[in-house]
This record gives sequence, structure tokens and C-alpha cells, in this order.
Amino acid sequence: MLRKILIALLALTILAAAAFFVFAPGFLERNLNPVTAPPEGWPVSAEAQALHDRLVIGDWHADALLWDRDLLARGTRGHTDIPRLAEGNVAVQVYTTVTKSPRGQNYSQNSAEAPDNITPLFIGQLRPIRSWTSLKQRALVQAEALQRYARTAPDQLRLILTRADLDAVLADRAAGGRAVGILLGSEGAHPLEGNLANLDTLYDAGFRLLGLTHFFDNRIGGSLHGQGDQGLTAFGRQVVDEMMARDMIIDLAHASPQLIRDVLAIDGTRPILSHTGIRSHCDTPRNIDDTLIRQIAAKGGLIGIGYWSDVVCGQTPADIAGAIWAAIAVAGEDHVSLGSDYDGSVDAPFDVAGLAALTQALLDAGLTEAQIAKVMGGNMLRYLSEMLPQG
Repeated sequence: MLRKILIALLALTILAAAAFFVFAPGFLERNLNPVTAPPEGWPVSAEAQALHDRLVIGDWHADALLWDRDLLARGTRGHTDIPRLAEGNVAVQVYTTVTKSPRGQNYSQNSAEAPDNITPLFIGQLRPIRSWTSLKQRALVQAEALQRYARTAPDQLRLILTRADLDAVLADRAAGGRAVGILLGSEGAHPLEGNLANLDTLYDAGFRLLGLTHFFDNRIGGSLHGQGDQGLTAFGRQVVDEMMARDMIIDLAHASPQLIRDVLAIDGTRPILSHTGIRSHCDTPRNIDDTLIRQIAAKGGLIGIGYWSDVVCGQTPADIAGAIWAAIAVAGEDHVSLGSDYDGSVDAPFDVAGLAALTQALLDAGLTEAQIAKVMGGNMLRYLSEMLPQG
């Protein structure tokens, strides 16, 4: 009898573990990446839809690679996948790899020594064991998944590594193709693990954009949410110099004010701020001071406006449009773009398939069609055509 009980308990334990690995990551994603649209959806006029369909759209930031679901299949959770990007008429999407997130993460202050949220997520998703203990390997595993998608479905997804790749994607779409161009980036440069040689490893894996910091201070410099307003370290200066030598895009999202000033002071830098709001429009600690926004624009950089309530102070397309208007007032219409932060543990008023709701909101807010074309993708694509490696 005891033997039967033990076998039954073992079976129940195995079933419970299997259920956890199958259902827990999806449950977590659904809760962390909600869509707050009304059941009937947001109204989109025929005029707005027609304009939206003519646009060439680009977005600076989404974290879907973190969640280990099939991005070639239309999902029922989260904000993006390749079919929904195509439905939303997105031409170019930056997918970033997330490798570390401190327990108790907040916008005010986080310790780099805090327990990490991403490690148990990767274990729970049964990602390769090498990614459980190495941030570099964690980034590479996500990059490898993207590369597999590109090999499997080149008619749906193409990796953008060079200006020539970008031109090919845009030419194909102009001729009626629907493949989405994906640019690979990293949410913070801590996957370098303090070793400059790892920049070549990431570059060879397809990374063309690096955020310098995320929610904690690292060996590159200070985070907006770190412990004190720390600037660029000596190692961070080496990383910036080597990124510039490789025509890699420097992303200052989550950077401390001093780190931003230090990067801007380096001759030749032209960084972006991939996902943010405007402090004068939405006064929260996640949004940096307007002065720094102006300084990034003055160096030829771009500001990507996010969609989530913490940066736009609302949960409707109109709230995002208001943040975009504020960004134009601060940075100028040639320096504003989209930076949704889709799938980044944030709320959004629509998933990417419903992106036409933003075009409607921008029309309603009084932007001209030319301004909408710039913000929705024109500015980003111009920047990429000037900054990516030649190829």
C-alpha cells in the first residue's frame, strides 16, 4: 500500500510540475501584458484606415522574444507576433532581448544585487540550460530563436543587419510583399558581462542596437532607476566607442541623466531614446527631463513614444497621441517616433494588430498626414538608413 501511495504522490508531483511548465509562463504573460481596449475595440474611420494602410510604419521597442512563444503564429496573449505585426501594417520592428530584471523592480531605485526575475522565467520556460546562469547566453538564446523564425518563414520575417537589408525589405513591401523587417536589440548592455570582446559576439549574432542600461546600474554606467545618478564608466566609454565603430545604435532608454549627458558629450554620438514619455506631459519618474529630450534631438537622435499608462498618463489611443503631440513640441516633428514597449510587462490600449487606432487618434488630435507619416515610421526609417552598417 505504501508503495502505491508513493507512486501516486510521485505521479501527482510530475503532473504538477508539467502543468507549471506548460501553463505558468503563459498565465504570467497574460497578466503582465494586458490589452485595455474596450470589448468592441476602438473606432477607426475609413479615412484613418486608408491612411494607415499607406503608411510605412516602424517601432523601436518590443520584448516578445522574452516569452518563448511561437512568434510565427498569431497569438492570443501579449501584444505582438509576426502575423499581428503584418495585420497592423508594421514594416520594421525592433525586438529586444531581456536578460535581467531585479526583484521588486520599480522606477525609483533598484540594486544590481537584487534577486533576478528573468532567471526563474527562463527555467520555467525550459530554455537551454546555458542561459540559466549567463546573461550573454540568455541574449544569444533569444537571438537564435529570432534567427530560426527568419530561416523558417522568409516570406513573413526578414532580419535587418545592414542598410541594404532595410532597403530590400522596403522595396519588397512597396512591390506588395508583406514580410516584416526585424532589427535585433538588447535591453541593457549587461550581456557583455564586462568583456568588450563580447560586443563582437553580440554583433555576429545580429545585434545592431544596444540599450546601455536597464533597471539597475551596470558596468557601463548608471540607470535612471539605479542607486544614484551615476554616469558613464571607463568601460562604458569603451563600449560606446566600439559601438560607434561598428555603426551600432546607442539606446539611452533607462539611462540616468548623467549617463545621457556623458554620452551626448562624446563627439559623433547620435543616440536614440527608444521608449519613453514626455516629462512635461506626464510627470512620472519613468520620464526624463524635457531638457535632455531636446539635447538628444539636437544631436540628431530620435525619441520613441511608448504606449503604456506609466509614460502617457492614460490608457487610450488619445493619451498616446497627446504624448506624441508633447514630444513634437519638445523635440520637433523630425525627431519623434514610436517606441511601444510591447510585451515588456506593460499595459497597452491595443495590440499591434489594432495599431490603426493610433492613426485615428493622431488625426483626431490634429496632426497632418505628413506629420503622422514621420512619427509612425518615416523618422525611424530615415535614421536607420543613415546609421546602420552599409552592407
